[in-house]
Amino acid sequence: MAAVVREMLNTYPADLGDVDREALAKCIEECMACAQSCTACADACLSEDKVGELTKCIRTNWDCADICTTTAAALSRHTGYDANITRAILQACATVCKACGDECAGHSGMEHCQICADRCRRCEQACNELLAKLG
Repeated sequence: MAAVVREMLNTYPADLGDVDREALAKCIEECMACAQSCTACADACLSEDKVGELTKCIRTNWDCADICTTTAAALSRHTGYDANITRAILQACATVCKACGDECAGHSGMEHCQICADRCRRCEQACNELLAKLG
């Protein structure tokens, strides 16, 4: 996936301005990986014996997957770019990734939750790094 994101950014016909392409590509990639991880984690939670105790985790996974998917899509569009919207989207993504990472980390006996927590933390970090570079 990384090659595709970078290939598309490198072939964009217009000037992207001062945006750090590497940070942008990393953020898009991490958002897509996080969305997949959260979707898979929610599904795995639904297969657990004590699924009723995982309602908050499942809901947080779904919310995180939705926000990460939206963020990746928004970061992939550059025509009519508005930095204020991009900042708000990145802040929302970092916030939901933190919440989901914290929730999943609390389920130490479930490996799928630990993997998801790691992906959420990586996505949160990538969003925050891109935010810092946007100024």
